[in-house]
Order: sequence, then C-alpha cells, then structure tokens
Amino acid sequence: QVQLVESGGALLQAGGSLRLSCTASGIIFSAYVMNWYRQAPGKQRHFIAQITTTGTTNYTDAVKGRFTISRDNVARKVYLQMNSLKPEDTAVYYCHTIRHSRDLWGRGTQVTVSS
Repeated sequence: QVQLVESGGALLQAGGSLRLSCTASGIIFSAYVMNWYRQAPGKQRHFIAQITTTGTTNYTDAVKGRFTISRDNVARKVYLQMNSLKPEDTAVYYCHTIRHSRDLWGRGTQVTVSS
C-alpha cells in the first residue's frame, strides 16, 4: 500500500524542540524528493522544507535556521527537526511527495506551541 504516515506531533511550550517523522511505504523511497508542509488553523497549507534525492535541502524563510529536514533511505523515513519553536509554528504538519505526477500526502500530525 502506498502511503505516508507522520508521527511525533505534540503540545509544547515556546522555545522547545520536536522531531517529526514520516514513514513511507509502497514507494522506492530513495528515488523521491520529500517535502514537509504545514497548515495553521483557518489558513492554507504551505511548503516549509524539502530534501532531494541527493540530500540537498530547501526551506521557507519562516523556518530557516530553526528547522532541519533529513532523510534515512534505509528506514524509508524523512524527519523534520524543529528547534526554537514559536506559537506561530502551531499547525498540522504534512509529509508530501509527488508520485506519477500526483500529490501524495500523509494525514498529518498536530504540533501546538503555547506561549
């Protein structure tokens, strides 16, 4: 079965750290560019980080210097290490890739940062 499953979301205080994981199944994981998006309450889903098949990373400005994306091709996982979290980082975080020209999304994991 082709799917992405996120985990690691939590409720925590501002300034804290959290690592999200996304486990892929049903795809040749190492061949895919992997992305993290997030969707805050009442807002659209936005791109936040990407890691290519060769390990090149890209970030949206809002998370540069605080978040780090990484991947483990053997474990078929992509991670998002989040440091210095802020209340505005509160959102549902989604793992994403494009397979056969179609978006493949996980169901998301909730991150809530209190002030």
